[in-house]
Amino acid sequence: MTSYLGVQVSDPTLQNQFTQVELRSLKSKFTAVKNEKGKVTIGDLPSLLVTLKAFASTFKEEEVAGLLAQSFPDLTVDIDFEGFLRVYLNLQGQANAKSGHSKTASAFLKASITTLLHTISHSERALYVAHINSYLEDDPFLKQFLPLDPATNDLFDLAKDGVLLCKLINVAVPGTIDERAINCKKILNLWERNENHTLCLNSAKAIGCTVVNIGTQDLVEARPHLVLGLISQIIKIQLLADLNLKKTPQLVELVEDNTDIEELMSLAPEKLLLKWMNFHLGKAGYEKRVSNFSSDLKDGRAYAYLLNVLAPEHCNPATLDAKTALERATLVLDHAEKMGCKRYLKPTDIVEGSSNLNLAFVAQIFHRRSGLSTDGKKYAFAEMMTDDVQTSREERCFRLWINSLGATYCNNVFEDVRNGWILLEVLDKIKPGSVNWKHATKPPIKMPFRKVENCNQVIKIGRQLKFSLVNLAGNDFVQGNKKLILAFLWQLMRYSMLQLLKNLRSHSQGKEVTDTDILHWVNKKVRSMGRTSRIENFKDKSISNGIFFLELLSSVEPRVVNWNLVTKGESDDEKRLNATYIISVARKLGCSIFVLPEDIMEVNQKMILTLAASIMYWSLQKAVEEASSCNTCNATPDASPAPSVCGEDESSSIAGDVSSLTIDDAASDTTVSSSPFDNEEVTSAGGE
Repeated sequence: MTSYLGVQVSDPTLQNQFTQVELRSLKSKFTAVKNEKGKVTIGDLPSLLVTLKAFASTFKEEEVAGLLAQSFPDLTVDIDFEGFLRVYLNLQGQANAKSGHSKTASAFLKASITTLLHTISHSERALYVAHINSYLEDDPFLKQFLPLDPATNDLFDLAKDGVLLCKLINVAVPGTIDERAINCKKILNLWERNENHTLCLNSAKAIGCTVVNIGTQDLVEARPHLVLGLISQIIKIQLLADLNLKKTPQLVELVEDNTDIEELMSLAPEKLLLKWMNFHLGKAGYEKRVSNFSSDLKDGRAYAYLLNVLAPEHCNPATLDAKTALERATLVLDHAEKMGCKRYLKPTDIVEGSSNLNLAFVAQIFHRRSGLSTDGKKYAFAEMMTDDVQTSREERCFRLWINSLGATYCNNVFEDVRNGWILLEVLDKIKPGSVNWKHATKPPIKMPFRKVENCNQVIKIGRQLKFSLVNLAGNDFVQGNKKLILAFLWQLMRYSMLQLLKNLRSHSQGKEVTDTDILHWVNKKVRSMGRTSRIENFKDKSISNGIFFLELLSSVEPRVVNWNLVTKGESDDEKRLNATYIISVARKLGCSIFVLPEDIMEVNQKMILTLAASIMYWSLQKAVEEASSCNTCNATPDASPAPSVCGEDESSSIAGDVSSLTIDDAASDTTVSSSPFDNEEVTSAGGE
């Protein structure tokens, strides 16, 4: 295989307007419309552009043709790919103007990363650098490069190897990445860099970051707006990690009575932080209500009241009497520093209303001194409302999976699906065209029957997809029936996985894929490397020690598993080490998975199936792309840059792999009843 370069554009300014994911997609579509002479003309573009998501709802084909005619009188003139990209950007600007809004790429509170305008705040960059210097200064590997200088490109230079980003993810959510899987050397080759970035992106998704429009090549090149956008999401997750009742039960003090606790549990962390702030401002006698982290905090008065009630011993009476907002902001930061808050922002950042920096500042104040006590009765009621461990894990898995699709951001599955909208978006993504949007109502929804209508359409589509929906109606979603919601989401996620595998089969038989097929494939793959391990089904207790999945990963890419790090999996501690290593190695390959080590140790049937399916998808996709690369001689693999050293030509055997799988639809059924999943069975593949 040749080295991984991505789609290259000769004009660096033009190249920087797009991520590699976007460039590959646009290159593919541009190439598809070439005529028999291998050329594309201006006249070919209108029909192409209106099929792109960016313009489909904004322009009709004749409108695009009219706009192009203004710049290109002769529509028969040939245009190259770079010219097409410039046309795309120009049309995108006109689409933004037509819709009445523009895009920016620096928002700390936004999940998505845009590419048309790339504005970078130097104050925000300084905050991120200070945060990294503070939390990673003692890291055995990174301490040789720290502290970073925010005035230089130190941050971006260090981010190119991927180690920094992986370590930062582990600071935000400890234990997410097994650091044994990170390639830590002063000088990394191309493959090792890409492995680190692949591990980083898949792990970032697994903690709740949105990385829909970013690829490993974008991180290898350390594009500033993308690197900062990812770092900002990781830091936000860390800062808001304790903003929930499980981590901070004292938050129950924010509600008037027990009936409001459920609503409190459903709030997004940043909204909960605002609620906490307003709770103390109310006690302090502040006359206004803070509804955002920007304009409402510009004059510094809210901060002055908040700090006076939380740390009165450091109170400066002159703060409220300050003549200017800048003077007041300076006194506020002095007050915060006395109570232990590090000075990450400047007075001008408060006065200018930087939502990113203000959120970070308020979160820091909360961590230093929340000012909350625990009401015994409320605390007991909150404890009763918390989910059991298994339910919490499944909710987490489905929430992260939904967010990885780029749908409306989901904060709490059980609350956010009750109006049906997010489920409709997910259905539209995994089965395009399945949703009748004319019969759907977008939030906020005031009329309850509109929520039921949305959820009824979800059920209708589910039946069309042959989901088993016994005893499930749209109103079950509206009422928040947790067991039935989880049952539906499992079928939805499983359907999505099997469709991805089926689409790969278009290169061979195009048959449906079942759980039995996946089971047959993983056993066959392990056996192909001379191993004797096999599993009877996806709840086989032997899975708990991790050896089978490590052998499976080694069979699809031998170089990725370091067997010197593998334990025998005899004790719980050894099983956990193996399970953590499995997850990181799979993500390092390019598998998008949301399982936890506990899911492997306890052999959670559903999560084990998703892990196996993800590895199978990666392996077959890699084979398809390598075969395609050989056929076209100039195609670039997209799944993972790691070279195969298996000694097995998987691309030539893919047809045999997928066509030999047995089809057993009955083995894939999941029945939704009053106790979903109780009777789930995965039939063992026979005839191996």
